[in-house]
Amino acid sequence: MASINDNYLKLKAGYLFPEIGRRVKQFTEANPSAKVIRMGIGDVTRPLTPTIIKAFHEGVEEMAHFSSFKGYGPEQGYDFLREAIAEHDYKARGANISADDIFISDGSKCDTGNIQEIFGSENIVALGDPVYPVYADTTVMSGKTGDSDETGYFEGIVYMPCTEENGFVPQLPKEKVDLIFLCFPNNPTGAVATASELKIWVDYALENKCIIFFDAAYQAFITDPAIPRTIYEIEGAEKCAIEFRSFSKTAGFTGTRCAFTVIPEGVMAFDKAGNPHKVKPLWNRRHTTKFNGVSYPVQKAAAAIYTPEGKKETDEVIAYYLENAQIMRDRLHEAGYVVFGGINAPYVWIKTKNDMKSWDFFDKLLHDANVVGTPGSGFGPSGEGYFRFSAFADRENVIEAMERIKNLK
Repeated sequence: MASINDNYLKLKAGYLFPEIGRRVKQFTEANPSAKVIRMGIGDVTRPLTPTIIKAFHEGVEEMAHFSSFKGYGPEQGYDFLREAIAEHDYKARGANISADDIFISDGSKCDTGNIQEIFGSENIVALGDPVYPVYADTTVMSGKTGDSDETGYFEGIVYMPCTEENGFVPQLPKEKVDLIFLCFPNNPTGAVATASELKIWVDYALENKCIIFFDAAYQAFITDPAIPRTIYEIEGAEKCAIEFRSFSKTAGFTGTRCAFTVIPEGVMAFDKAGNPHKVKPLWNRRHTTKFNGVSYPVQKAAAAIYTPEGKKETDEVIAYYLENAQIMRDRLHEAGYVVFGGINAPYVWIKTKNDMKSWDFFDKLLHDANVVGTPGSGFGPSGEGYFRFSAFADRENVIEAMERIKNLK
């Protein structure tokens, strides 16, 4: 008799974003003439820039000739991309990260979930609330939790509330934890963490032999030079932190697929006898066993981001989205909403009016304004009463959506 992984049965029937898609599909089928503006799922709308496309085309052309054809590549990624990342994203910021510490993948969503495979089920996971739902769902899938209660909290996960009162930056847990998910700039709240705030977490992890999973997928949107763009700017982080990054939002690769995970040599975990083991070789073993690598043309396109022309073009696209966010902040404030995020981050986080439930506001917005956002409760119980808008829409749609929301009754 074939048996299933019972941990999957603990999960709710649908992941947040497919449920949004289901409701929107149902509405559009019933209202085919409605012009629906989508600002929910954080998908980009600006095309790949000319420098990236040129490199992409060159990579494809190389595949057409015997002398330059590429077959299987290194699972960890081609050296030219790993070295560019190490030089521009880390060494340029004073972080001692080498190309060998970098693993190229097809998305940080996959990596933040897959990383849990190399950690035992007895580990206690801490995560922010609200937060990107993949962290909690994959913790459940990996067998580290019990069932969920009526509020949606899973037994065995330590939830760290991120609230207006603490600036949406979680406080250190009072309970024992082993693995800690942090995401800055934060999805969904748009909050950022200062160097001093991150230092508190690094010191805690070192003292308690924890590992921080640091999701920096939105670091390119940080414009304040005082805000760290990588956790490895913090002294000691190279001994306790694994960082996840993506080109999806940085350079419009949501449909192209390229990301990377950074695991320095000094990050250690322990076996049941208390003996230390380097995490990097374990991830390398998992990565090379279960992943065939990102295609050569895609990696060549990603490397073009680090050229002077590529950086200039990418910065212009990021500035476009940040301007969208500023427009949204201003218009939503004018419409009477309490507004957070949207500065150093592509997400705007608002309080619903009159204590309206997040999904009720979603339905009202969809049916009365034909605008799609993301209900805060989908990111965790502490997100109830809040709502997320993505700044990745087209400018014209951003302005129109804000006008519709302003006119909501």
